[in-house]
Amino acid sequence: MQNKAYSLFISDLHLCDSRPNITQAFISFLKETAVKAEALYILGDLFEYWAGDDAIKVGHQQAVISELKTLNSGGVALFFMHGNRDFLLGDSFAQATLCTILSDPSLLHLYGRPVLISHGDKLCTDDIDYQQFRTQVRNTAWKSQFLSQPLDTRISYIEKIRLKSEQEKMLKSMRIMDVNQQAVESILREYAYPPILIHGHTHRPNKHMISLDNHICERWVLGDWYDHGGYLKLDESGCQPQNLS
Repeated sequence: MQNKAYSLFISDLHLCDSRPNITQAFISFLKETAVKAEALYILGDLFEYWAGDDAIKVGHQQAVISELKTLNSGGVALFFMHGNRDFLLGDSFAQATLCTILSDPSLLHLYGRPVLISHGDKLCTDDIDYQQFRTQVRNTAWKSQFLSQPLDTRISYIEKIRLKSEQEKMLKSMRIMDVNQQAVESILREYAYPPILIHGHTHRPNKHMISLDNHICERWVLGDWYDHGGYLKLDESGCQPQNLS
């Protein structure tokens, strides 16, 4: 099968054992849609949580990892960026899936233009409590200490953090949990005004046109896969949002 000149972007699938229909939808997406692309970029939160690479052989992850490897082996370049739910995903996952792990953010050059990609949580600077937590758990020493604990202990801790996070979200305004405009403008300036910025995390799929310092940028927000899946297609003509059929 000859791949076409376009790339696909997804994020916030939150795959887990309790939602097998979404895992199956993702596998079907890989087999029927992503297989036709040049590349697939997963911009974080592929899994509901990731307690460490020693969880690779546990539960639904096995089927997902196998299909990702098959996709890459078939000639579709596979890229992954950490999200706030799966930032502990490491080298063993990369080797198992043959994916390339990208830093957040990363500047790509696709189809004749710069494209800046990010998970998106770093842009939500109004949520001060979350940003402090993010700094803590992304610290190398913290991750090393956490991963040294038994897998069951790590999973139990993550479940408690998830429950606490869901409770806190109910008390936060939607504005606080969205991206901060100044943070968006800052990253666009830092990366020399890329015409396209793609990110997820906020679960608010949309296209935003930004006029900044005599430059125009499209900010594309990827949707989650809670109710129905979707993806962003990028080719030489630009971005086109797509829903799963």
